Amino acid sequence: MATAVHQLSFSAPSAGTRRRQTRASASASATDRHEVLSPKRRLPLRKVPGEHGPPVLGALKDRLEYFYGPGGRDGFFAARVRAHRSTVVRLNMPPGPFVAKDPRVVALLDAASFPVLFDTSLVDKTDLFTGTFMPSTDLTGGYRVLSYVDPAEANHAPLKSLLFHLLTHRRQHVIPTFREVYGDLFGRMETDLARVGKADFGNYNDAAAFGFLCQALLGRDPVDSPLRDQGPKLITKWVLFQISPLLNLGLPTLVEDGLLHTFRLPPALVKKDYGRLADFFRDAGKAVIDEGQRLGIAREEAVHNILFAMCFNSFGGMKILFPSLVKWLGRAGGRVHGRLATEVRAAVRANGGEVTMQALAEMPLVKSAVYEALRIEPPVAMQYGRAKKDMVVESHDYGYEVREGELMFGYQPMATKDPRVFQRAEEYVPDRFMGEDGERLLRYVVWSNGPESATPTLQDKQCAGKDFVVLIARLLVAEIFLRYDSFDVQVGSSPLGSSVTITSLKKATF
Repeated sequence: MATAVHQLSFSAPSAGTRRRQTRASASASATDRHEVLSPKRRLPLRKVPGEHGPPVLGALKDRLEYFYGPGGRDGFFAARVRAHRSTVVRLNMPPGPFVAKDPRVVALLDAASFPVLFDTSLVDKTDLFTGTFMPSTDLTGGYRVLSYVDPAEANHAPLKSLLFHLLTHRRQHVIPTFREVYGDLFGRMETDLARVGKADFGNYNDAAAFGFLCQALLGRDPVDSPLRDQGPKLITKWVLFQISPLLNLGLPTLVEDGLLHTFRLPPALVKKDYGRLADFFRDAGKAVIDEGQRLGIAREEAVHNILFAMCFNSFGGMKILFPSLVKWLGRAGGRVHGRLATEVRAAVRANGGEVTMQALAEMPLVKSAVYEALRIEPPVAMQYGRAKKDMVVESHDYGYEVREGELMFGYQPMATKDPRVFQRAEEYVPDRFMGEDGERLLRYVVWSNGPESATPTLQDKQCAGKDFVVLIARLLVAEIFLRYDSFDVQVGSSPLGSSVTITSLKKATF
């Protein structure tokens, strides 16, 4: 695994380094699978159990159970594991008719089988970012953006190189901008607490996340543009039009299922909103667009890829991950808060009173607490890959024959909470990833469409911003415990994760 310093650098690898990383990642992946599957013993072959049911009706039945069954999404998958006594099963994935042509998948529901989805020599990733359907390209300026492009396609490497550049060309601005923007967030929350006794973290986080991303990566504050403070609202509406077939908004079942899951929302309804976002990035991102042109990417294609990366991937990720992280830390209680505050403040004092990359590297509990939040509630729950050839996919106990062209689906929470890998798998254990034994478990933290122990390359689909996301999550934890000894939360649910309300902030006393 890369050292903490390497993980925090989030620098784009050189071409030679990328080739070495590809070979190293392949070797590491093979080693990990060897350890997980224990191939010293030949696993018995088993037919993939489960059924898809009659056309249309089978998919509708599974869709209703997935969204509205008593156990929710987790219960939908757990019930099939119990029924078939297998963690590899056949089922239908929503949305089904009439949004997706073919909802049939082979579901991989444990840590052993899941990694096949990362091996691009075995699986094709073309147009599978959102699963069994792809949103209209009218929502992305008429372009298939990087998330939908397979590494074998000629434009994959230039587009991913562009995102590496976006993330690194202003790297020196990331920490100071984060501290300034999120310092303002906590000031506003303290005001709300003093006035009404509570503060909505999610609402303030949306504005802070978009402002931080634009200022740190592009050097432009969107509030000073024609967007003013409307960016987060425009993005949320635009994202809704892309993934509404996968969401449960809490509407009456017949209304919601008929409106969101059966038909696509018309892109024309958000065309004007999307145009405003595109105008902002077309202007604010000129330097990055220039780099895209140097890489052979048309300027307009670069605009829409930058917009998607910053709004859907980055802003969307922060909108889900940060409330989740605050939720799990809030629930961890005062003893954990004390350990974190002590570690953060000691590391900052030892580095001249500044939050630096070196100071963050001296906060192992902070790093572990972030990894544990990514493990227990990964911000991207689902991954897909279409088999390029006939193969045998192995769980812990069996091998399963998968045919060329079959769509495989992995439900990540069942892989990252696999009790055969993680002790106390359903608990948030902040120090789980500390020490050598803890670091060895990082290969099972796969929120980024690849193991945490690997580094993204131009030849894979692992998130280009993997290390950037971990960095800013660690910055959030550090910022909290520089300012406060402890805090309390109230937690609710939202269509995109958790709704978190801060009910108390105990200011730092040491």
